[in-house]
Amino acid sequence: MSHSTTPPAASHFKTVALIGKHGASGAAESLGELASFLQAGGHRVVSDTDTAQELGQAGVQAMTADEIGEHADVAIVVGGDGTVLGIARQLAPYKVPLIGVNQGRLGFMTDIPQERMLPLLADILAGKLESEQRSMLEGVVWRAGVNIYQGVAFNDVVVSRGAGAGMVELRVEVDGHFMYNQRSDGLILSTPTGSTAYALSAGGPILQPGLDGIVLVPIAPHALSNRPIVLSDHCEIVIELASGRDCSVNFDMQSLTSLHQHDRIVVRRSAHTITFLHPKGWSYYDTLREKLHWNEYPSVLGQLK
Repeated sequence: MSHSTTPPAASHFKTVALIGKHGASGAAESLGELASFLQAGGHRVVSDTDTAQELGQAGVQAMTADEIGEHADVAIVVGGDGTVLGIARQLAPYKVPLIGVNQGRLGFMTDIPQERMLPLLADILAGKLESEQRSMLEGVVWRAGVNIYQGVAFNDVVVSRGAGAGMVELRVEVDGHFMYNQRSDGLILSTPTGSTAYALSAGGPILQPGLDGIVLVPIAPHALSNRPIVLSDHCEIVIELASGRDCSVNFDMQSLTSLHQHDRIVVRRSAHTITFLHPKGWSYYDTLREKLHWNEYPSVLGQLK
């Protein structure tokens, strides 16, 4: 990692939040170097409580997520996509843009490699950047007419059976119109961002992040005719648990609640969006090619000849 990069001059990103993956190997060293780099450039550096404790660095103020939302001009997230998911949902109402530095293994949302983070962050904070917005979902669980749980998801809302239970039967409506009864292990409702996560492993399509869509992907459906479908994100989707034991609904695999028979989960696009800042010249297709190893296919084909 280069130490000779000139720190970015303080720009309209005056207050920068640092968010790290708590307890990750090497995280404290990377965050400390980054904090010093930003402070040298005249930026005010703040952090969430866990990251600030790990840093233990003078001049870095610890804040709650809400305080970060109120004061930060940008948040730099050092970790993997799971770290991004957690903070993105909390900062979305405050419209704080995110920059992802990849310490994870896959990293569809953390696209800045750690070994190049200082020069690339210097460019972004100086205004040499690409900006894009990502949609989110919100869901409410209704039981006998009472709102018992609600959550937001950046990747997906997943209704699934318990580990030792049989198939569930789900009744799905879209904008008040009955679509189908489905027997399966569950159903994934994914944003375009989440289309490269659980939905992809369940056989769903990849959605370009700028699409205004929600993809429904059955999990191991009983009928092979139950296929993934992409709906407009202006739709309201209602999933009723017609039958099944030990079922639950989770949001980004990070918050969940148990379901009872005839519970109804109402899902729609959230009013909030997430803004990502990328290095100049960034391309979503470069990310796909790298993360999904599309670039390895020619060499594989060559070995088969």
